Amino acid sequence: MRITLDIQRFNPEIDREPRRQSFDVVVEPTDRILDALIHISRYEDGSLAYRKSCAHGVCGSDAMRINGKERLACKTLIQDITDIDGDVIALDPLKHMAIQKDLMVDQSAFLAKFRAVKPYLMPKEKAPASGEFHQSVERRALIDDATKCISCAACYSACPVLDGNPGFVGPAALVAAARFIFDSRDKGLTPRMEIVDQPNAVWACENHFECTVVCPRGIKITKLINLTKKTIKEIKGGETVA
Repeated sequence: MRITLDIQRFNPEIDREPRRQSFDVVVEPTDRILDALIHISRYEDGSLAYRKSCAHGVCGSDAMRINGKERLACKTLIQDITDIDGDVIALDPLKHMAIQKDLMVDQSAFLAKFRAVKPYLMPKEKAPASGEFHQSVERRALIDDATKCISCAACYSACPVLDGNPGFVGPAALVAAARFIFDSRDKGLTPRMEIVDQPNAVWACENHFECTVVCPRGIKITKLINLTKKTIKEIKGGETVA
């Protein structure tokens, strides 16, 4: 089948504003969007910029908006989008981040917010002689969902809160915080309280669920944020946190 990829192009060195360019590509329904992009960059326009790495949905590099919805190009099949010969598929860069070129965005601010929540283990106690901290199956289950995050920034792009509040740390950072807040081996919420218990952190979330909808790993992001809110309230004695 033949499709048309309608791609947003922008080169800050020569363009004042983003523009659109269309490419006709012959594909199989089981081809990925990434396959079509690779074909274009190899055989039609080598200047087309986009990110890819593992190409298997693990690294999160090729997140973009496909027909207006955040997806991974390497996990999105043509047949997931259309079964109509000659159909047009729109490709755009993620939102809430500056465009570096075409479908590539600058993730510096996103990653800075991610790092701010201390997304690493801070042990409660000294490591045992074996060098291993043990967890029960039940304890592990509390953090299992959050460990799936691949930092693709799809949730960050989809979040409506960031449309009007660019200071919001964003869903991915709060998932990273929850990963360790609820880890029985970690000091938990206490060392992260002054970071997550802020107007631009958990309390900025308005439960739109867009982050959960677009997550390519199926993480229940909004649930984790609300669980963090609940835990903060419990620690603070049930008082209302504004």
